[in-house]
Amino acid sequence: MTFQRARSEEQRAIRRRAILDTAAAMLAEMPVAEVSLNELSRRVGLAKSNVLRYFESREAVLLELLDDFLGSWLEELADELASGIEADAAPEVRARQLAEVLSRSLANRVTLCDLFGAQGGVLERNVSVEVVKRHKRASLARLATMSELLRRHVPELGDDTQVFCLMCLASAGALSTYVPPPPGVLAAYAEEPDLGVLHMELRDALRLSFTSSLLGVLPRT
Repeated sequence: MTFQRARSEEQRAIRRRAILDTAAAMLAEMPVAEVSLNELSRRVGLAKSNVLRYFESREAVLLELLDDFLGSWLEELADELASGIEADAAPEVRARQLAEVLSRSLANRVTLCDLFGAQGGVLERNVSVEVVKRHKRASLARLATMSELLRRHVPELGDDTQVFCLMCLASAGALSTYVPPPPGVLAAYAEEPDLGVLHMELRDALRLSFTSSLLGVLPRT
């Protein structure tokens, strides 16, 4: 893919979208840590200096992708919640169903979890204040959307909904760093199965975390 120099805002938007789409394709092949600006530039058909005309750093590209992926997930989550939670069930039952839907949904979106895992420690480190502010504004809007979705099905969460949503996404990022275990850890488990007694698949770990948090914040009757 090669480009001529962008001479209009529309052309600049096309270039930005091409960079984002190329980075998204790379994330389908490799973890966030392996996505480099050099390889992104090569694949998109632009010199690295030209990529930096549209995004100030690799991290800025990935932060914008995080927002894109989060928005797409929330659109799909609305239908998953509607089909996975019984409207007339008791609050505790609906909370457990919510934990099941969230854990299954996020475990199926490994790239989104990987981006959340890198957000605080990597992606927000090599960007300007303006990029951070833009990213945080977008994140707060997504968080508000997620909160509204969850309150629709478990209104008992009340004012704790937004904090739960934040912890939910942070947990998904943190727990995803352990799954799958690296080859050395898998080899150790194979040689001494007792060492892996606490190892869980991502979906199971997320369900346990979400269920514990939800039941902890539900009001007692």
